[in-house]
Amino acid sequence: MKTWQRIKNDPNLMEKYLVRERVIDTIRSFFKNQGFHEVFTPILVPIPSIEPNLEVFESELRTSKGEKRRAFLIMSPEFSIKKLLAGGIGNCFEITKCFRNEEEASPLHNPEFTMLEWYRINADYKDIMKDFEHLFLRIIGKDKLEYQGEVYDLSLPWPKTRIPDAFEKYAGMDVLKVSDEDFYKIYFNEIEPELLKIKKPYFIYDYPISQASLSKPAKDPRFAERFEVFLGGIELGNCFSELTDAKEQKKRFEAEKKDRQRMNKTEYPIDEDLIEALKEGIPAVSGIAVGVDRLVMLAADTSSIEETMFFPGKELFDL
Repeated sequence: MKTWQRIKNDPNLMEKYLVRERVIDTIRSFFKNQGFHEVFTPILVPIPSIEPNLEVFESELRTSKGEKRRAFLIMSPEFSIKKLLAGGIGNCFEITKCFRNEEEASPLHNPEFTMLEWYRINADYKDIMKDFEHLFLRIIGKDKLEYQGEVYDLSLPWPKTRIPDAFEKYAGMDVLKVSDEDFYKIYFNEIEPELLKIKKPYFIYDYPISQASLSKPAKDPRFAERFEVFLGGIELGNCFSELTDAKEQKKRFEAEKKDRQRMNKTEYPIDEDLIEALKEGIPAVSGIAVGVDRLVMLAADTSSIEETMFFPGKELFDL
């Protein structure tokens, strides 16, 4: 039975689907009240972002004259927004659709999903931590969250743990001696089970520089000013103090392009327009990508994001 049929048969189900509307209204008012501009960037682009571990949806643009161009659905609006930052947009946010191919079917993933990104100029990742805390509290509307039988304390401050400290404390390892291939294996197997005991949202920050290609270095240049925020093991957001050095960014993109080739991912060029924007100069800025569907899932107390979507991919494509 399709979602629309279930709602028709049981109108009470509509309430949880409308949580999304409330969450998005809350996000908009939160940023508008602070003077942020809402921006609208393209979903179909000639060159997408270049994350080596993610796969894109590729299409083709054809004109009436028979001209053809490669086209891609975005995995993130980040590159477009950074070009606007170079143009002087200032503090801004976007709520948009993003797409990722070849991801596992799971309660936390859908091929098409809703992304919130915001960028605060003259700020760093610790400023974005504060933004996220206050936004999440506004969305939930109270300092306790009951989710799937667990009660989480949302009162401030939220726990914050540096990645090197977490590896030392829970895995007995120097994170700088851990290979990139083993980093997340150790994190998920040895560190995350300990962090799951925290019945509050928590921040993990200061990743090795190799784990943050779009982030500027921290005071200790072996680490990057990057954080992720979790609740109950669910990743809610990924933040960087943004790298603004065009030369260094191109060097990292070239390395990631080689990684994509090695992993047999779809190949495409580096976005030279973004490199040009960085050369022109963008202000000191920090930004974050947040999965809106996961925020809605938590606010609606559902076990999967598809339970809050009118047309989940699993249903559309019989996955």
